[in-house]
This record gives sequence, C-alpha cells and structure tokens, in this order.
Amino acid sequence: MTQYRATDEQLHSIDMWWRAANYLSGAQLYLLDNPLLREPLKAADMKKKIVGHWGTVPGQNFIYTHLDRAIKDRDLDMIYLSGPGHGGNAMVAQDWLDGSYTEIYPNITRDEDGMQKLFMQFSFPGGIPSHVAPETPGSIHEGGELGYSLFHALGAVLDNPDLIAVCVVGDGEAETGPLAAGWQINKFMNPRSDGAVLPILHLNGFKIAKPHHSLPYPPRGAGYVSARRRLGPHFRGGRRPRQDAPSDGRRAGRGAGQDRRVPDGRPGGRRSGPPRSGP
Repeated sequence: MTQYRATDEQLHSIDMWWRAANYLSGAQLYLLDNPLLREPLKAADMKKKIVGHWGTVPGQNFIYTHLDRAIKDRDLDMIYLSGPGHGGNAMVAQDWLDGSYTEIYPNITRDEDGMQKLFMQFSFPGGIPSHVAPETPGSIHEGGELGYSLFHALGAVLDNPDLIAVCVVGDGEAETGPLAAGWQINKFMNPRSDGAVLPILHLNGFKIAKPHHSLPYPPRGAGYVSARRRLGPHFRGGRRPRQDAPSDGRRAGRGAGQDRRVPDGRPGGRRSGPPRSGP
C-alpha cells in the first residue's frame, strides 16, 4: 500500500491554512469592522448579538484541511457534509480561502475590503445564515438539522461508486433519534455500485446548552459501539495540533484509503443480494 507522508513544508502549509481558516471563522462571528485588526479593537467593531458557535469550528477546519491534502495525494473524488449546527462560518472561511466563494459572489473580494463584507454578513440581517446554508458554495446539507446528515451522505453516494462522502457528526446531533438510525445506512449500501460514507464523530464535549452525554465515556466504549455497527474507528485527541499533524494526516488518509479498498464487495468474496440485517 502506498505511503503518503507529508513533508515538513506541507505540514507547515497545512498548519498555516488551518490557522487562517480559524481566524476567518472567528471574525465572522464577532467582527463588523477592522477585519485585520490594524487598529485597537473597539466596541463599535463588534457585533452586538452573536448568533453562531465557535466550539465546532476549529475541529471542522482541522478535518477539512487534512482531507484537502488526502484528496490531492490520492486523487480522491470526495465531498464534505457538515452535520454540526451553526458551523457555517467554518465552511464559508474555507470557500473564501480557496477562492470559490468569490467566484460565486464577486463582491466578496479576496482582500481587506472583501474580508470586512464577509465578516459583517455572517448571521446578520440581510446577510447569510449561521448554518452551511444553500447559499454556501457546494452545500448539499445545511447542518444543525437534528440528525439526518448520514442519510444525506448515503444519498450522495448511491449509484456513485467513485465518491467518498465525509460526514462530520456533531455532539448534539449524535444524541438524536434520526442520527441513531443513520448508523444503519451500511445495510442499504452495495459496495459494487455505491460509493462510501466516511463518518467522523466530532466529540468536542459540548452541545448548544450543556455537556454532551458521551463526554464521560472513554474511546474504548465508543470503539465497542463502532465494532457492533461493523465500523473500524480511528481515534484522534490531543491539544498539540502542530506536533500531532503528521499522525493526523496519516489517519485522515488511512480512513479515506480504507473506503476505497472495497469496490467489489467483501474482501475475498462476492456479494450477492442485499446486505443482511443485524445489530
């Protein structure tokens, strides 16, 4: 199996991209003006009412940035679905950084003036919603919609065998009934004719009002649940994004690579008929 190891230069670029995306995401939440903080921050520069979340943003930017490298290294056909609610600023930031936002909205230019407009419009009267709304380039799932992100991911890959749909599931979303049912989507998929869904549970510990119920449970418990659902989980945790970036990049690529190794049914055999039911 080909090994895809990032160079130091690539890791530095990934880290800088991630940090830039985080700044753009945070500034969308809070700033009306002074986008590059050239002047000392004043109350007049700040939005009076903050509608949106920060908690989901760094993790989603981290995932998205590492998947970008996996796509380039492995020539993947991949889309990203953002399940967590109020995380639209992360995806808008990524679209603005890569230029696709300006292609659709030429008035949001890739300069300081465009940044000010980008920040002001987010979750603001006459602007854009705080979710990954239809206005966001490439969006097929708005996020924060109470649990059906995995079903949208399934719909995207049906009869589309080359596609990988990466579906990020938020903490609060993971507690809903529809999401619990969504883990059963593998029973509706045919490895020969359908693509693959790569679910990522973004367990940052909090939801909109209180801690998430899975916070006290160790990864071992999550691994048991994943095994019962015939999933092979990879775990990522830590507080050193720059130092951990090499292993995180390998983990992202490994997950994507595993999904591409099942194009013809079960390993070593052929699949005839629909998948069987089971726990």
